[in-house]
Amino acid sequence: MTHPPLSGVRWTSAVLLAALGAGTVRAALRLRDLPVLPVVPPTSAGVPRPAGWRLLTARGVEPDPATFLAACAYAEGEGLRVLDLLPADLAAERALGLLRLVDPARYRWDRLGEGRGAGFAVLVTEEVLERAAVDTGGPRPDPAELLALTRRLKEYASDATGLAVAPGLSCGGPGDPGGPARAAELRAQGLPPGALAAAQLGGLALLAGVAARQGRWGAAAAGLYWLQPYLVLGGSGSPLRPADLARATAARPVRSLRAGLRTAGAARAARAAGRDDAADAARAAAYREDLAAGTDRFLEARRPDCPWCGSVRLSVRVRVPDLLQGKPGRFTLERCGDCGHVFQNPRLTPEGLDFYYRDFYDGRGGEGAGTVFGSLGAAYRGRAEMLLPHADPVSWLDVGTGHGHFCNAARAVWPRTRFDGLDMGDGVREAERRGWVETGYQGQFPEFAPKLAGQYEVVSMYHYLEHTRDPLAELDAAAVVLAPGGFLAIELPDPQSRMARLLGPAWLPWFQPQHQHLAPAANLREALADRGFTVVAEEHGPAHQGNDFFGAVALTAARLAPDPDRPWGPPATRRSRALAGAVRLAALPCFAAAAALDTLRTAAARRTDGGNAYRLLARKDDR
Repeated sequence: MTHPPLSGVRWTSAVLLAALGAGTVRAALRLRDLPVLPVVPPTSAGVPRPAGWRLLTARGVEPDPATFLAACAYAEGEGLRVLDLLPADLAAERALGLLRLVDPARYRWDRLGEGRGAGFAVLVTEEVLERAAVDTGGPRPDPAELLALTRRLKEYASDATGLAVAPGLSCGGPGDPGGPARAAELRAQGLPPGALAAAQLGGLALLAGVAARQGRWGAAAAGLYWLQPYLVLGGSGSPLRPADLARATAARPVRSLRAGLRTAGAARAARAAGRDDAADAARAAAYREDLAAGTDRFLEARRPDCPWCGSVRLSVRVRVPDLLQGKPGRFTLERCGDCGHVFQNPRLTPEGLDFYYRDFYDGRGGEGAGTVFGSLGAAYRGRAEMLLPHADPVSWLDVGTGHGHFCNAARAVWPRTRFDGLDMGDGVREAERRGWVETGYQGQFPEFAPKLAGQYEVVSMYHYLEHTRDPLAELDAAAVVLAPGGFLAIELPDPQSRMARLLGPAWLPWFQPQHQHLAPAANLREALADRGFTVVAEEHGPAHQGNDFFGAVALTAARLAPDPDRPWGPPATRRSRALAGAVRLAALPCFAAAAALDTLRTAAARRTDGGNAYRLLARKDDR
């Protein structure tokens, strides 16, 4: 007798059950790692406030003096400068949501991790508040505002932020808001409320479907979801004792459905209300003024020869519009037939660079860019560790540092090294205020080089040279700034990557119109030798960025349906918004497949030492 193969529904049920089981176990383990403040006997209200600390609380939250003193003692003992206090009666769903986002065992040491908390009370040193320019003189914040503040404060205490359960602290009211309040809290944490609500509703629909169509496995998955709050939070040793645990468990499917619908509706209403605000209107007016004169002025005349070797054997490598932001214009990358150098031809003028960079790393796109840079911790660590066999530097200048994400992450590898940063944008000043760099220089590297001559043991240029107008001048500047025997570390996209040929215009590292030069590794090695450098290490596989297929899907989706609310585009219409929504929905399975392919591609790149980028480490020879 033969048995029928497992149906798609049964496989779906099994996968859901496994995912829910893993999530339940992970949440329980994380709950176990939550520290708990020691219980301090109640004291009189006249207890003096410990010097240097401020306790910021949401409206309606009234910690007693004992809780405040216990929090100060714990933070000082642990060397913390920011401590988020979790009420012991934190609502069940809020507690589960926090445990999904935060691993207490890693939270403090994750220098690039987002600041997370419960949104009720935060203990902060006055020094951090001053550097972060936080005004505490106004009315008390609501939970969403306090969550946003916690996220900001961790940037100023990246390895000195923690969280702990405060047994004497109570939520002081409803602890699990829905609708507009929940949507506001998600946005405050940098999370998209509309997308998360859609995922929640989709997950509930999937659970209901498998439970109805596949009895045993489906019922097990639905039952595990139903009981998850109690399984995680109901143990006798749980540091959190949600007041609503029984109700949250018994009515979980209904409450989740209602919360998802209310959050989705609130997210739509918030988007509609925010479309015509003053900032967006001013931004759109500025772009209309810029575009009134056309985009031809943003490009120089086409040059007839290669800027690297001077050859006139040029051919078009790729010609694309702006797929990153959807701004008007069309851009051409040409390849030199002699040396293989790929460059933007015609290249952008300085005015064009200003136009196409605007609202990408700051302004409208600043938060998204910060999230992307904050997710690259493994890459930053790999870059920093490349120097371990060769030097123990005291001074390091990161050129093109942005907001200093690399420098912040690299301190985990090089805790005694002084990291400075240089960049054209205002972000380098913010990096200095955060303490991610010691000194931030704002301007062009070649202009600063004479002032910094011979001052650094390491200069790094990670995904910087491809953005510059004259990369050879940047190498000259590095040779000036480095002390004899110092090291220059460079990472670049590899124009010889197989994916560049396979994906064509949809290969993300073309990154038009921002990337102006993509040099093969052999060209860079030769240029470094001409400037008195010896290459001591070269990496291809470890430098690979696992985004080839995912990036191709994102660029294709953006090309088919650009953001309808972009201020440099035509006014959004119901049709353009419907098209964008349909394309995004259709792209979801493509993104899932692309992520799987990128995982395989990354494994292959690591094994074969071939990827979409490369790193070089070169020593400046004594002369």
